[in-house]
Amino acid sequence: MAAAAPRAAIIGVSGPELGAAEERLLRRRPPLGLILFGRNIVDPAQVFDLTAAFRRAVGREDAPVLIDQEGGRVARLRPPHWRHPPAAAVFAALAARDPAAARRAAFLNARLIADDLFAIGITVDCAPVLDLPVPGAHEVIGDRAHGNTPRLAASLGRAMARGLLAGGVTPVMKHIPGHGRATADSHHALPVVEATEAKLLSRDAKPFAALSGLVPWAMTAHIIYAALDDARPATLSPAVIRFIRRKIGFRGVLVTDDLAMGALGGEPGALARAAIAAGCDLALECPGDLARTEAVLAAVPELSAATARRLKAAARAALSPRRFDRARAERALAALLA
Repeated sequence: MAAAAPRAAIIGVSGPELGAAEERLLRRRPPLGLILFGRNIVDPAQVFDLTAAFRRAVGREDAPVLIDQEGGRVARLRPPHWRHPPAAAVFAALAARDPAAARRAAFLNARLIADDLFAIGITVDCAPVLDLPVPGAHEVIGDRAHGNTPRLAASLGRAMARGLLAGGVTPVMKHIPGHGRATADSHHALPVVEATEAKLLSRDAKPFAALSGLVPWAMTAHIIYAALDDARPATLSPAVIRFIRRKIGFRGVLVTDDLAMGALGGEPGALARAAIAAGCDLALECPGDLARTEAVLAAVPELSAATARRLKAAARAALSPRRFDRARAERALAALLA
């Protein structure tokens, strides 16, 4: 029997292996893809088995598997089984001394991340972070940022994206149209940004615009941008999605940030429907709670023709990994960061 058509969602699961109820749901209402967190990770063999089991359940060998492996504070894969990549701020600090060395280091670091991910069946990394922190902003972005100017963030973000792509892993730039001004953590509260549309375009959104032709996925911010829509956060706002598509110029796959975050209140299915109706391609539901996941999968439609085209273009962007001397790359990166 042919597999059911994928629905417009990325979901989490509860543990290091699929439960029987989860597997039944995935077969009945398959999401497009899976996102992994620390609760899903034990060792390389186990993660490989989990990603393979997910793809069998949804009936698609090419189903994307996502992770947040930025480096620094946000790294789901850690020692002893994986290297712990540096935070983005490490490369920004190097750029102050030697911009070319920083770009090379960011590329090598990302290529090593891709090597770790691809080997265990993970094909999408939710990085680079292109948000531009400002004085007084909440520290949730902090050292995750690739710099505090559009030029620096775009330069290092581009290097990271190219390193991931060279290793067969699709990058996701976040959090479009920019989280750097937020004075609250959207994991817990709904931030409001008062910047004008002109300021957003000339600074906050500029790194996203610069990388829109290279990075095939982007993740929305759960933030109200008062100049664009003073009632709804970007994830749920048709006006902000139009701004992302038309003014920033992003034409790729647009995925929401986690719908379970504290910035968004409401029933999971209703939030997922609203995000898709606003113009997002995919709803992201991370906690792995079976009831929430079922509500989201029941609420979202099958992939639209436009989303399917964007996903096809994104798949072409990530190359099959070329021959790669990992030990040599590790030595070169260590020398650059010394």
